[in-house]
Amino acid sequence: MPCEFVKTALPEVMLIKPQIFRDDRGFFLETFHKNKYAEGGITGNFVQDNHSHSKKNTLRGLHYQLLHPQGKLVYVISGEIFDVAVDIRRGSPSFGKWTGVHLSAENKHQLYIPEGFAHGFLVMSETADVLYKCTEIYMPADDYGILWSDPTINITWQSSSPILSKKDQKYQTLNNIPETLLPLYRK
Repeated sequence: MPCEFVKTALPEVMLIKPQIFRDDRGFFLETFHKNKYAEGGITGNFVQDNHSHSKKNTLRGLHYQLLHPQGKLVYVISGEIFDVAVDIRRGSPSFGKWTGVHLSAENKHQLYIPEGFAHGFLVMSETADVLYKCTEIYMPADDYGILWSDPTINITWQSSSPILSKKDQKYQTLNNIPETLLPLYRK
């Protein structure tokens, strides 16, 4: 069974179900293969890998970069998260829409979030270790975000009082962000 690429409710956001080889010793899978992922529509050049460790009910997001936008390939090596992407591209037919999937060490699925989308996740298990590849180097001065509880986006987070960073608590709703601070949709 080859790697499976599944379009989500936002067609540019892709759920990846890698081929897993299991035997009595454990398992093996490819977490990334440039040629195979390009055949599945993921052509970004990944330049940075990140590892996040969080405790249960931690919500990280919704984050994006504007001048140095990052496409992200996200997967979980321990625990479980609810991973969310929001289309924030001005002029996009799906502007303000979101999609979310459960990623876990057990299901070994991945989520590809292209440039121009905000990203966030909620930890569902006692702890979670999340790895993600990025198509652009993180630039602190280019760090933006949207309020996790924005009622116009209306994400079903499965937590009404998550643990948030001070930065994530202060973000504005999408409708209150100036258009100049949002990415532009390109067909």
